Amino acid sequence: MKTKVLKASDVKRDWYVVDATGKVLGRLASRIARVLIGKHRPQYTPHIDSGDFVVVVNADKFRVTGKKMKDKMYYSHSMYPGGLKKINLELMLEKHPERVIYHAISGMLPKNRLRARRLKRLKIYTDASHPHSAQSPKEIEF
Repeated sequence: MKTKVLKASDVKRDWYVVDATGKVLGRLASRIARVLIGKHRPQYTPHIDSGDFVVVVNADKFRVTGKKMKDKMYYSHSMYPGGLKKINLELMLEKHPERVIYHAISGMLPKNRLRARRLKRLKIYTDASHPHSAQSPKEIEF
């Protein structure tokens, strides 16, 4: 028997739409990361970027469990002394709701050279409409 190894020229990318309404943030992010990596395909090969495009709609309507709305913090640093900035999930949702899902998915992707390429295939929108209808994306339910 021979093992079929996927080549970069054999990759055919599909488009998927995910509605984030009422979904728990962490579970949603891990399942989207799995599709971006390509692990949902039977011909998954670790060193080939074989993932698909994912369009997330209603990105501001997810839910979190526990007290994460107040307790979960996002940190950034300006690299100057005293330049640490922190913002909790509640304020981040008011200012930049799409960044919350982006950070969650980004943290679940492997930290390697393929990460930036995979994140470019992630499209996040806060309303129910998106400009990718020409690609005829398939609706996936998590």
